[in-house]
Amino acid sequence: MFQKITLILLLLAIVSCKKTETPEKDKIKAADWLIGKWENVTPQGTLTETWNKVNDSTFQGSSFFIKGKDTIHFESIKLQQNGEILTYNATVKGQNNDEAVAFKLTNSTEKGLVFENPKHDYPQKISYTKDANNTLTAEISGIQLGKPSSEKYLMTKK
Repeated sequence: MFQKITLILLLLAIVSCKKTETPEKDKIKAADWLIGKWENVTPQGTLTETWNKVNDSTFQGSSFFIKGKDTIHFESIKLQQNGEILTYNATVKGQNNDEAVAFKLTNSTEKGLVFENPKHDYPQKISYTKDANNTLTAEISGIQLGKPSSEKYLMTKK
C-alpha cells in the first residue's frame, strides 16, 4: 500500500511540474489580425500600411504616406517577440541616425495593441484597434512641443 501511495505521489509531482507554454510567450499571435494591406485615402493623400509574417516571432511592416506622386513619409516597422517581450521597432530614414526606435507592448486585448516608449520625443505611444468591417484605427500620441498631441488614422483592409 505504501508503495502505491508513493508511486501516485511521484506521478502527481511529475505531472504538476510539467512546463506549460504560457500565453506571454505568444504575444505576437495577438497581432495576427494586422497582417495584410491597410489604407486610408483622404484629399491630403494616401496612407498605406502593409504587414507580413516573417516567422513565428517576427512581423515586418511598412508605412508610407503619398501625396500626388511624392512620398511624404516612409517608415519600416518590425514587430518582434523576444522571450516574453513584444517590441514595435520603427525606423524612419533621416531620423534617429536611421536607427530603429523601440516601443514595448504595454497592453494587449483581442482587439487592441498598445506600444509605449516614454523616452521618445514623439510619439510616446502607438496603438492599433481592430474595428468592425475590416477596419482598424492606428493612433500615435504623446507630448509634442510641451503639449498633449494625438493623431488617429482609420484604415481599411485591402
